Amino acid sequence: MNSILTIHTVRFILLVIIQVLILNHINFLGDINPYTYILFIGLYPVKNNRIALMFLAFLLGITIDLFMDTGGIHAAACVFIAYLRPTILKFSFGMIYEHQSIRFDSVDFGSRLTYFALLTILHHIILFSLEIFNFSNIFIILKKTLFSSIFTILLGLILTIIFSRKPK
Repeated sequence: MNSILTIHTVRFILLVIIQVLILNHINFLGDINPYTYILFIGLYPVKNNRIALMFLAFLLGITIDLFMDTGGIHAAACVFIAYLRPTILKFSFGMIYEHQSIRFDSVDFGSRLTYFALLTILHHIILFSLEIFNFSNIFIILKKTLFSSIFTILLGLILTIIFSRKPK
């Protein structure tokens, strides 16, 4: 139990540091910015308490908001995907989720891609809708969501592949 808590604490801190010090300074073509900190929510253990996940998602989002001075939009987007996570897990993994036996390093690539893509797209839609907060700019919201989602999904999948390899 203690090692699991340590792993998640280190993951939380590292993802925040990487986001704040490196990824927030990437603003490719004015619209593309990866938000890989949401991997913490995506990789949180399925069997753990849902209320704890929502609290940690809020803490993660508000931490990013404090560093970026964005007034709570990251916290709102993180809590939103943490709330919808069980539905997304059930949609992406089906019966494996029903039996609470999901191990992200052992599921097929298509299910993992679907799961991370849905989490990322939903997060980005909420994030950019709250950032722009004007329905007349729906095309800007969709453009930023599309491009940032593609970059975030690719970077997130690369990170999970790199760090999930077990030495033989």
